[in-house]
Amino acid sequence: MSMAPRTDTQSPAHVADRHDLIRVHGARVNNLQDVSIEIPKRRLTVFTGVSGSGKSSLVFHTIAAESQRLINETYSAFVQGFMPTLARPEVDVLDGLTTAIIVDQQRLGADPRSTVGTATDANAMLRILFSRLGQPHIGSPHAFAFNVPTVRASGALTVDRGAAKTRAVKKTFTRTGGMCTRCEGRGTVSDIDLTQLYDDSKSIAEGAFTIPGWKSDSFWTVRVYAESGLLDPHKPIRKFTKREMQDFLYREPTKVKVEGVNLTYEGLIPKIQKSFLSKDKEALQPHIRAFVERAVTFTTCPVCDGTRLSEAARSSRIDGINIADACAMQISDLAGWVRGRDEPTVAPLLTALRGTLDSFVEIGLGYLSLDRPSGTLSGGEAQRVKMIRHLGSSLTDTTYVFDEPTAGLHPHDIQRMNDLLLRLRDKGNTVLVVEHKPQTIAIADHVVDLGPGAGTAGGTVCFEGTVEGLRAGGTVTGRHLGDRTALKETVRKPTGKLPVRGATTHNLQDVDVDIPLGVLAVVTGVAGSGKSSLVHGSIPAGSGVVSVDQGAIKGSRRSNPATYTGLLEPIRKAFAKANGVKPGLFSANSEGACPHCNGAGVIYTDLAMMAGVATTCEECEGKRFEASVLDHHFGGRDISEVLAMSVAQAEEFFGDGEARTPAAHRILGRLADVGLGYLHLGQPLTTLSGGERQRLKLATHMAEKGGIYVLDEPTAGLHLADVEQLLGLLDRLVDSGKSVIVVEHHPAVMAHADWIIDLGPGAGHDGGRIVFEGTPTDLVTTRSTLTGEHLAAYVGA
Repeated sequence: MSMAPRTDTQSPAHVADRHDLIRVHGARVNNLQDVSIEIPKRRLTVFTGVSGSGKSSLVFHTIAAESQRLINETYSAFVQGFMPTLARPEVDVLDGLTTAIIVDQQRLGADPRSTVGTATDANAMLRILFSRLGQPHIGSPHAFAFNVPTVRASGALTVDRGAAKTRAVKKTFTRTGGMCTRCEGRGTVSDIDLTQLYDDSKSIAEGAFTIPGWKSDSFWTVRVYAESGLLDPHKPIRKFTKREMQDFLYREPTKVKVEGVNLTYEGLIPKIQKSFLSKDKEALQPHIRAFVERAVTFTTCPVCDGTRLSEAARSSRIDGINIADACAMQISDLAGWVRGRDEPTVAPLLTALRGTLDSFVEIGLGYLSLDRPSGTLSGGEAQRVKMIRHLGSSLTDTTYVFDEPTAGLHPHDIQRMNDLLLRLRDKGNTVLVVEHKPQTIAIADHVVDLGPGAGTAGGTVCFEGTVEGLRAGGTVTGRHLGDRTALKETVRKPTGKLPVRGATTHNLQDVDVDIPLGVLAVVTGVAGSGKSSLVHGSIPAGSGVVSVDQGAIKGSRRSNPATYTGLLEPIRKAFAKANGVKPGLFSANSEGACPHCNGAGVIYTDLAMMAGVATTCEECEGKRFEASVLDHHFGGRDISEVLAMSVAQAEEFFGDGEARTPAAHRILGRLADVGLGYLHLGQPLTTLSGGERQRLKLATHMAEKGGIYVLDEPTAGLHLADVEQLLGLLDRLVDSGKSVIVVEHHPAVMAHADWIIDLGPGAGHDGGRIVFEGTPTDLVTTRSTLTGEHLAAYVGA
């Protein structure tokens, strides 16, 4: 039976097809000022605006956060108990949300056991491959895992099967792991330099210890050694007997009495390991960190040669290659090796592994190796590693949220990233990107520009529409979108040079180069060409060198710009001196804290699997200090009023008049120099954007005494308008007699340089060579490298 043809030319729109917008109404997260916008679905939307204008607050802390919270709520209360609890963002209406996949720039964990291979699925798949095909066969995939130790256990197992059937069964358990027993899977072994711990020509009573904070009258440190009865405190350490030396350095914890007080005596080596080496080095105070760096040396494990793997794991091979060799290969080479394997029994595994490795190459990370420690990746590299699992995904109608995906990318690599973003969109996904680079803004279907300023001066939508509309819109972003920094007509002459000879760090191929001093020198090249390896591997941080890398700054919700920069110290002393009281009273983390909220300013209520509630403390009204502390004034203000000031207001306040405090004024001047004049002194560090944190770190390092400044991508997270200010700051540093060496991709910084060193020509083993040295003008004229081509296009040459 044939069906009659339909007479209507168009079917009516289905009600489900109406939901083609993400609607946000009344968003007030962080500095957002009642923002209401509509974002088209299945399109690429770029959010831009000056650093601190509210982009991340809108995209990550409102849209993506609510999507994740709603997904978490679909699980049972039992499952939610194991998940992070998320509070509902402060917003009136959020409508049309889809599942959000967040790809941010959070650095991958710096755990020594974490590598690029373990952070992705590549290592897991390689382990299965070697356990199936490796000869000789040594065991399950665990036998190839450097994080799994070999364990053996035996004993009696009692099995209850009713009163009459209870019996003990002898069981033996063995699991073969791939961990190297010497370094425990870390690849390096640590050695403590005893000469940094004590002067062996002196006795303990004469002050032999040279460990920071070890005072001669301290019960817990020096006196427990001097008065334990195990050692002679008046004998020089070098004259200790073999037994005394063993007790002094390695004795197990032993109870001793010192002046009637029960204490625990422990050998010096384990005591140092527990008190200093078990802590995160970055979290230590600067002088303690310097001691640890002096006292502890890390060397490649002599047993596994740095591979982290046991001898058995290294003995099993596929066509002459063991798993350590495979992980040490450049990923682009490893992908070729895997493609050459043809074994029907593991065909699905080979297909999946090829797909993962090809994704690395496609995303521009083919120069990495799987054994690269994940903590050594830059923020941009970490973000691209996280992207890998999404590239081949069959999911559609999801929302991908990216935080500056072009961070750390050369202009040549940005085009590849743009193609990936467009590919995700073309599969039917909504792509939201926070970005500053004009190249990526240009491919947007829709642009949202936030501002007009930063902090309290931002948080509003200045423009919504097309890229053409943004150019003509007159906003700060629109005006700067076509900015071009001109090449310098005259460049500074170097005052000296820093010779680098035979540099071989990572992929550098025996590089010889003279880095000029007394000028603005820029080291550039495609991602993975060896820039950071050259600069950080060949210019040792230390005397005269101030190195500002891309490492994240540490800080809790109790930390703020005043505590991080050391600004609070002179302010507390000024308040204490003016009022004749102790400085500790003016710290919300110390004596002056409000007793009700312990100086947090808010009371946190834990509601189990529901999001916790933070309410303003009723005692101090969110001021964080005890009421009596606020009776003390300095320059007519109490401490909470000072912490509520912006950097610009505080700079004026401490600059002259009765509140004049030169030490505080100097720190505030540096914060203003890096463009953070709008930040509030007491603003929690957790509310700062990535660009703001980097500039805060730069301002702190500017206080250090040094003749050479090494900066790693200082434009990361900076708006086009802020780059101009950064160039002015770099000029002031050079003009004051400093040497500034910048690792950078931004064409404006390259054009402004006095000297450029370009590495390449490619990434990984295709890079690591100097392909150009000279002035920016020469680079543009010759156009001999990829950088030269892009710089010439940028300056319109």
